[in-house]
Amino acid sequence: MLRYLTGLLLLLLAGCTAGVNPLPDPREMSFAPLDFSFPEVARESLDNGMELYLLPDDELPLIDITVMIGGGSIDVSEEKTGLGGVYAATWRSGGAGERTPDQVDSELDLRAMNLGINTDNYTSSLHLSLRKEDLPFALTLLRDLLLTPGFDADRMEIVRKQAIEAVRRRDDNPGSTAGRVLRAALYPNHPLGRVSSAETLNAIEREDLLAFHRRHVHPDNLLLGISGDFSPVDLGDQLESLFGAWSKGRSERQEIPPLTPSQAPAVHVADRELTQTTIFLGDRGIEKGNPDQYPLRVMNYILGGGSFNSRLMREIRSNRGLAYSVYSQVQIGRRLPGMILLGGETKSGSTLEVVGLMRQEMEKLRADPVPEQELALAKESLINSFVFAFDQRHEVVSRAMRLDFFDYPPNYLEQFRENIASVTAADVQQVAKVYLRPEMQTVVLVGQEQDFDAPPATLGLPVTEVSRE
Repeated sequence: MLRYLTGLLLLLLAGCTAGVNPLPDPREMSFAPLDFSFPEVARESLDNGMELYLLPDDELPLIDITVMIGGGSIDVSEEKTGLGGVYAATWRSGGAGERTPDQVDSELDLRAMNLGINTDNYTSSLHLSLRKEDLPFALTLLRDLLLTPGFDADRMEIVRKQAIEAVRRRDDNPGSTAGRVLRAALYPNHPLGRVSSAETLNAIEREDLLAFHRRHVHPDNLLLGISGDFSPVDLGDQLESLFGAWSKGRSERQEIPPLTPSQAPAVHVADRELTQTTIFLGDRGIEKGNPDQYPLRVMNYILGGGSFNSRLMREIRSNRGLAYSVYSQVQIGRRLPGMILLGGETKSGSTLEVVGLMRQEMEKLRADPVPEQELALAKESLINSFVFAFDQRHEVVSRAMRLDFFDYPPNYLEQFRENIASVTAADVQQVAKVYLRPEMQTVVLVGQEQDFDAPPATLGLPVTEVSRE
């Protein structure tokens, strides 16, 4: 019976394909160049200085709203490190206007609306996602959150306790430990290198949250972006009615503390009872205004940012089976230089071998121009992935807001692909020589030191022991 059914299936398939031309060989197919243009985001402003970024889209009856505020953790005092996170979480959960915290949560749940608030180094951002019919309520809630936030004291205490518990447990994560140690070494005595403690979190008072809000949340210090199914004319009338009477605040930008020199290169060992070692190698890199960002992006893809197309992955994982994950990152700083980072995890007995292989791959990039085929793959991948960064309409709005806030050139996005395409092998080698400095990198090892394949001192740098917090 089975033989009969198999024969019948083959006969049917043959009939279906009879007279049909065979499919072309994919290797011989040609395609027109990818033509991509950025959706036009309308930029408007209210008389009080509030900048609006609008992108109507009626494909779905949904709306996204993002507020970006010029105020982050970069200028928080050292003794109150962690204030930004407490501020954002309490702003989200602490009520607004006449609504209690529970009422805000209940009304959001009733409408299936999502509200998120976050504070990073330079900005605080608020995001609302909602159905089209809930826009009037959402804008009223947004007004209350901006003008009359609750910062409920009881909710603040819950946030504080959660933050302190996170501090207590952060050494449970080897990656968190390695990142904390590396940032402290590269950005000593600076907000970029600080982490909160129970002491700094306990020093934060409710008045500190209110003062932070009063200092930064003004109509001329925020950008408001909206995308989705709305009428720009109706929306403009609503925004003018809700926010038009909100007066301007202080116009000065937040203070950015200057960087201090990095600590001298060293190997920082956090001895933990683990079967594998988390490895970080890091150095300071560049900020957004540096034209080297384009060859650095290509270099990073080739070194470790291109996943299985990268040299680190190919040599350390595929060829030697020494790591499941190994990578590199070039973090382009917005206002201050970001980090150049190499990372990975390996079994304790191959820790120093993997560090040596990471250094070896960096030296190869410094010594020899990359082959043209490898260079072309890196550039094509970066150019193509850039297009897919805008597959969501609201991301177009958010990106436009970020570019304006951080003073990127007006044509940055339009020229990005061209700038990547123009990178040469000589450019990649040059930035590798300048920014990949194995002998100057800070090394962090989180693992069982007694099981390492060699003493950390064999790396040729001073060794320091990292105590558990």
